[in-house]
Amino acid sequence: MAVDPPPNSTKPYDAKKSAPPTLAKREKRTLGLISFFGALTFLAGIAIASYAFVNYQYEATPKGEAKEVRFEVPRGSGLSSIAARLEKEGLIKNAFLFKLVTKMRGNEAHFKAGEFLVSSPASMRAVYDKLAEGKAILYPFTAPEGLTSAQILRSFSSVETLQDDRPKVPAEGTLLPETYMTPRGMSYSQLLEKMQRAQKDAIDELWLTRDKDLPIKSKAEAIILASVVEKETGISSERDVVAGVFINRLRIGMRLQSDPTIIYGISKGEILRNSKGKQRGIRRSEIDRKTDWNTYQIDGLPKTPICNPGKDAIAAVLKPAKTDYLFFVADGTGGHVFAKTNREHVNNVNKWRKIERQKRKN
Repeated sequence: MAVDPPPNSTKPYDAKKSAPPTLAKREKRTLGLISFFGALTFLAGIAIASYAFVNYQYEATPKGEAKEVRFEVPRGSGLSSIAARLEKEGLIKNAFLFKLVTKMRGNEAHFKAGEFLVSSPASMRAVYDKLAEGKAILYPFTAPEGLTSAQILRSFSSVETLQDDRPKVPAEGTLLPETYMTPRGMSYSQLLEKMQRAQKDAIDELWLTRDKDLPIKSKAEAIILASVVEKETGISSERDVVAGVFINRLRIGMRLQSDPTIIYGISKGEILRNSKGKQRGIRRSEIDRKTDWNTYQIDGLPKTPICNPGKDAIAAVLKPAKTDYLFFVADGTGGHVFAKTNREHVNNVNKWRKIERQKRKN
């Protein structure tokens, strides 16, 4: 069909130029979108392939004879330092990939401080799981019953895996003597806090089961008396009887007259020594010396505990043996002989002194 030229036009008519631009623009836009999505699909394919490759490398277990290697994660270590050391020690092949996947999965903050047994060879995933979720190697520390807080703190040096951060000596009687499992790098302060929590838990539990008619009015008093019982006997079968003797004395207002309280008032629980450095006994002048702990000279309980008592000693004080005994003295075999009257006690003391004289002759 012929198209009439536009009226009053002086220029030659060009039908091609006069065609509507809509179709041409639409074609260009379509081509652009096709190109964009094509490039996007290509890049997505590369990303998927790269992600699959990275995950394969992360999950793959290298070949080789299996063995276990100790690996330590110091407290405060970052992902970069951990990954670098893992690669250096041959536990992973690529520190960059290990960091990349760990960050992609949001696991960067999940590492634990401590020493771990890591299987080698193992996948990077298995190595991560061991460091983030595995159990650290633990080293035992045993605090014997009856030590002072200063003595327990000094004994920390026997465990090389503990870190000395120079804490202050805790208050006497606030630590529970028992065996604690400690990870490498645990500080002295952290172990002291653990022992203090254990002591608090122990006294809280035992306090609920105490005899209701005791002359012990608080948990603090129970710890003080338990520390005296702990220093008087290390024989478990005697603890409740010794505790019973002291409870009987407190009930009638009789002084406890415990030798370890004299020593604590003099040396804060350290062994008494003569001028030559050898262990010595208590002197008469020291028995007569009044201190806040010398129960030969003061009524009632010492000012503070004289050591850190164990759970059994605390339990003995809160549920003592029902007895009429008011006295006891060593029997020469490591135990004690008990008496109800002063006359019986004097006879037992004379027997003990005879045993001591015989020992000195031998």
